[in-house]
Amino acid sequence: MSGNRAASRYAKAILDLALSKGVAQEVYNDMTLVAQTVSENQELSNFIQSPSIAGNVKESALLEIFAGTDTVTKGLFHLLKENKRFEILGFIASNFTTLFDEMNGFEIAKVTTAIPMDADLEAKVAAKIREFSNKKITIQNIVDPSIIGGFILRIGDKQYNASIANRLQVLKREFSNN
Repeated sequence: MSGNRAASRYAKAILDLALSKGVAQEVYNDMTLVAQTVSENQELSNFIQSPSIAGNVKESALLEIFAGTDTVTKGLFHLLKENKRFEILGFIASNFTTLFDEMNGFEIAKVTTAIPMDADLEAKVAAKIREFSNKKITIQNIVDPSIIGGFILRIGDKQYNASIANRLQVLKREFSNN
């Protein structure tokens, strides 16, 4: 929990610094790359999480892996070394991208479906999204066969559950109450 709070504070500070230097878009691109790389590469994730690897080794490796990043991003790596907080790098990057998107009027809609979305379902979901939000929405599709069919839409703290599994649960409750 404290790691998430700390990551949020780091992300806000990095966003403020990037805005003041006029490189917010560049740092956003860097943070998107960092978040994706850390989440998709288990070896890198284990490396930065490991307490037995020295901070200067982690910083050197990150500077080499992300050599093309902005100086603000490289400064974050140094700051994490100084504060011995490399383990929250992925959370910082994710929080940064979320803050940047919110600042620019974007929001992520997480759509859980039993199978990958087709154009028809995407159109239905887009219509439902317009009921929830007037922001520019990026749709992120999560495939979960356990919902059987339909979709679950999450935007921020709002959720719309149009899954078959949910409808079956509702019917089950109704029959058990009668």
